Amino acid sequence: MSTSTLTGPPAPAGRTAGRPAAARRSRGPRGVFWLSWQQSRVAVRTMAIPAVLTALILVALHFLIQDRAELMARTGCEPSGEWTLECRVQYGRLEMLLRMFTDILQPAITAVPILLGTFLGGPLLAQEYERGTLRMVLAQSVGPGRWLAARLAVPAAAVLLLSTVVAALTSWVWWSDIVHSQGAFGAFDPPFQGFTYPVLGVAPVAWSLFGLALGVLVGQLLRRTVAAVLVSGAAVALAHTAMIMLRPHLWPVVEREQPYNDTLGGFRQPTNAWLVEHGVVLADGTRMTSDACMASSEVCSAAPTSWGQYHPVSHLVPIQLVEAGLLLALTAVVVVVVFRRLTRAGI
Repeated sequence: MSTSTLTGPPAPAGRTAGRPAAARRSRGPRGVFWLSWQQSRVAVRTMAIPAVLTALILVALHFLIQDRAELMARTGCEPSGEWTLECRVQYGRLEMLLRMFTDILQPAITAVPILLGTFLGGPLLAQEYERGTLRMVLAQSVGPGRWLAARLAVPAAAVLLLSTVVAALTSWVWWSDIVHSQGAFGAFDPPFQGFTYPVLGVAPVAWSLFGLALGVLVGQLLRRTVAAVLVSGAAVALAHTAMIMLRPHLWPVVEREQPYNDTLGGFRQPTNAWLVEHGVVLADGTRMTSDACMASSEVCSAAPTSWGQYHPVSHLVPIQLVEAGLLLALTAVVVVVVFRRLTRAGI
C-alpha cells in the first residue's frame, strides 16, 4: 500500500506550505471547555427558556400596569377620591395584573435557587461519579482542577446571566409600577414581605449561585443522582429558612416609642417598614414584649407607651448587600471544598 493511500492526495502547492500545524486544524471550539458546553447545553437551554419567558412577561406586565394606571388617572380614579362603579372595575383589572406579579411570578422566582440546586447542581457531579465518566475524563491529560473549573464555569455563567436579567426586570417592575406608580399602590407589596424580598435587587443572583454550588457539593458527597436531587433541594430550602431567621439581624434596627394605641395594635411602624419586635412600656418604665403581653393583656392595655423595633424601607439595600456578601462568601467556601475534594487520589 502506497504512502499516498494513507495520507490522501497531496495538498495544492502554496496552500499549506509555511503554515503551522495548528492553523490547519479546525477552528471550532476544542478542549475541556468545549466538552463542558456539550455536557451542559441541554441544562442551559432548559434554564434559558423559562428565564426568557419570565422576562417577556415582566416587560408586558410593566406596560399593561402603566396603561391601566394612566387610564385610571385620566378618568379621575384617585386613591383619595370617591370611586364610581367604573373606577372599581378599572381597579379590579389593575389588581389582577398586580396579583399576577405578587402571587404568581414572585413565588416562582423565589423557588428558582431551590430548583437550581435540585436539578442542576445536584446531578452535576453525582452523575459523573455514578456513570464512571469522571474517572475516564481524569485519566486523560487534563488535570482535575482544570476539568472541574470548566465543568462549573458554563452552568455558573448561565445562572449568573439569567438570574441577573430576571432580577433586574423584577426590581424594575416593582420599583416603577408598584412603589412609584401613578395610582400610589406602594403599600400593595411591601419590600420585606415573604415573596417580595427574595426577588428584588441582588438577592436572586446571590441565592441562585449559592443554590448551584450547594447542590454541586451535595452531589459530590452522595455520588448518586437521585439522592443528590432530593437532598440538594432540601439543603437549599433549609439554608433559606436559616437566612430568614438571621435576616433581621443583618442591619441595626430602628427603635422608636409612641403613645400606646390599642386600636392600632399598640405600635404602628412607618409604611412598608418591617416590624421586627414591639411591645409596651409600663408606667414604671418596665418594657414588655408582644409575646409577654399575650399572657398579661390587661396590664399591657393600660400601658401609656408602646415601643417598636423595625427596618424602614431605606434598609432594604444594606440588608440585601450584607446577605449577598454572606451568600457569595459561602459559595466561595463551598466551591473551594469541592475543588479540594476532587483529587486524583480521592476520586
